[in-house]
Amino acid sequence: MDTEHPRRLVLLRHAKSDWPEDVADHDRPLAARGRRDAPLAGRWLARHGHAPDAVICSTARRARETWDLARGALAVAPAVRYESRVYEATVLSLLMLVREIPDEQSVVAIVGHNPGLVELAVGLAAPPPQPPASFPTAAIAVLGLPGAWSNAGPGEAKLLAFAIPADMRAPA
Repeated sequence: MDTEHPRRLVLLRHAKSDWPEDVADHDRPLAARGRRDAPLAGRWLARHGHAPDAVICSTARRARETWDLARGALAVAPAVRYESRVYEATVLSLLMLVREIPDEQSVVAIVGHNPGLVELAVGLAAPPPQPPASFPTAAIAVLGLPGAWSNAGPGEAKLLAFAIPADMRAPA
């Protein structure tokens, strides 16, 4: 564990979703590519030592399916809280969720959507990283935070890792 950044926030964007006709946005399932990429995210988290203690997951079907497939690669399935506030969340809403995380949880994942996730990553990190040209579906950003979750704020975290599905397919 990084003693300078004892808490890690894992931001996982949902995997590629399908766009079936007459299906509400909240209820869109994963596409075939999403079903291939979501397990890669779980394997990457396990291989790089970022397996979460707890997960806050959007209630959107594509986010729930992403997490269900990703967690299969973890040795221990963390507790999951399905949270409607993650769906269509603003950066401020996501920051409020982060500040509610109990301090006994040291690695927490949020499985959600853009633009909120990328804005949270850029807003928390110091120095602010250049926003990735793309924070594609199934991308992961891992941020290290120095103090209590309740004190999380702009410029207080360090970007520890960033991976996209193409990186996750590459041998370690």
